[in-house]
Amino acid sequence: MRVLGIDPGLTRCGWGVVDGRPGARPAAVGVGVIRSSADLDLELRLLELHTQVTALLREHRPDVVAIERVFTQNNKGTATGTAQAAGVAALAAAQADRPVAWHTPSEVKAAISGNGRADKEQVTLMVTRVLGLAAAPKPADAADALALAVCHVWRGPAQQRLRTAAIAGGIGAPVVQRTLPRWQGVSR
Repeated sequence: MRVLGIDPGLTRCGWGVVDGRPGARPAAVGVGVIRSSADLDLELRLLELHTQVTALLREHRPDVVAIERVFTQNNKGTATGTAQAAGVAALAAAQADRPVAWHTPSEVKAAISGNGRADKEQVTLMVTRVLGLAAAPKPADAADALALAVCHVWRGPAQQRLRTAAIAGGIGAPVVQRTLPRWQGVSR
């Protein structure tokens, strides 16, 4: 399974691509950060993020996109920008007909380090070790994106089986899978 992990942000949006399967050591395929200038208007920053995520989807062809679920942050402006970036990444995935998996920060930290309250340094260290990287990914946004991808490789299939079993047992409503029409842009 190939997973594109996205650590959403407007100024720095981390991304990481991992190949793997549960029970096996995952391999890093690519990692980086999408940057946008705070001097640009919001809509242009979101457009830049969308363009770059779309390019990553075309280049790496992931089976799924794992995005950090935005919980709460002390700074409401940061939380809003993070949520907007997450939405743009999810939109790009939907346009590419790729499923999106949402993981909380504590879920990712627990998966990669065994501690749901791990700090950034611990997450980066464990990502480096788990993926057998020669050097730690920088900045932390890139390491977080790889951690998201690893988390999904390890936990995503089990979570899907649990959802399927729950639906088969009459718990919860079935999720209707459908393919969305590809966006063709705005006609002038």
